[in-house]
Amino acid sequence: MEPLRIGIHASTAGALENAALKAAELGANTLQIFSSSPRMWRASKPAPSDVRLFERAREKFDLTPLVIHVNYLINLATADEGVRAKSIASFRGELDRADMIGAEFLVLHPGNYKGRELGEGMAAFVDGFVEAAAGFAGKRVTVLLENTVGAGAQIGSRFEELRVLRDLAQPLSDVRIGYCLDTCHLLASGFDVAAEAGLAKTLEDADRILGLDEVKAIHANDSKGGLGSHLDRHENIGAGQIGEAGFRRILTHPRLREKPFILETPSEDGAHRRDVDALKRLAQSGG
Repeated sequence: MEPLRIGIHASTAGALENAALKAAELGANTLQIFSSSPRMWRASKPAPSDVRLFERAREKFDLTPLVIHVNYLINLATADEGVRAKSIASFRGELDRADMIGAEFLVLHPGNYKGRELGEGMAAFVDGFVEAAAGFAGKRVTVLLENTVGAGAQIGSRFEELRVLRDLAQPLSDVRIGYCLDTCHLLASGFDVAAEAGLAKTLEDADRILGLDEVKAIHANDSKGGLGSHLDRHENIGAGQIGEAGFRRILTHPRLREKPFILETPSEDGAHRRDVDALKRLAQSGG
């Protein structure tokens, strides 16, 4: 059996290679990064020499898969035409950089439809996705639609919404589309993944609606908010409403063992190392 893939979202400050070195230092064997600043429209491409060093570090430390998270400003569902144009251009840049850097997965939020109806927002997302991906020739990267907590006018708190977006966009684009499920977002949107019966029901629904084989990555985050709170606040493993028992069941579930688990938890005071160690411990059936 392949080793469980446990990783962190690592900073690329200074050089791409630094993210790989930090992940390896903390005992991770997969990682997620931003390909550019997550809060700026303007982005720069990494130098080929930096990409080569990053690739060598990934190979040396067996860091796979590589997940890139798109910047936080992208909103393909927006009713604001200016933001929409920037979002389409920015998402295309994310695709191009993901291909250049060698990422297997690119995580994308479905967006916010404030000021319009849900259906209009979903249609705008699909149109924007298809426009951004037009002519993209990369063959390695798969875009992963991430579930949300369902706060305000967010799209994607329901599996049915994610499935519709994929079903509409996939035939119109050569870019492969799958899903990323966030444990904090699941709990906060009403899926009781902290309980044994709730986890079973969640995975049953996910398999029926999305297809668990299409879920390519898990964001492993405990939740400050409770069940159905719609609060997007990540907590360190075991310190939130999912708890260690909940994560033990998630990590040891036979349908999830081959998924990469990526931490996006608070990193102060060495917390990332503790969270990596906690996931490894809990992944053992007697953890």
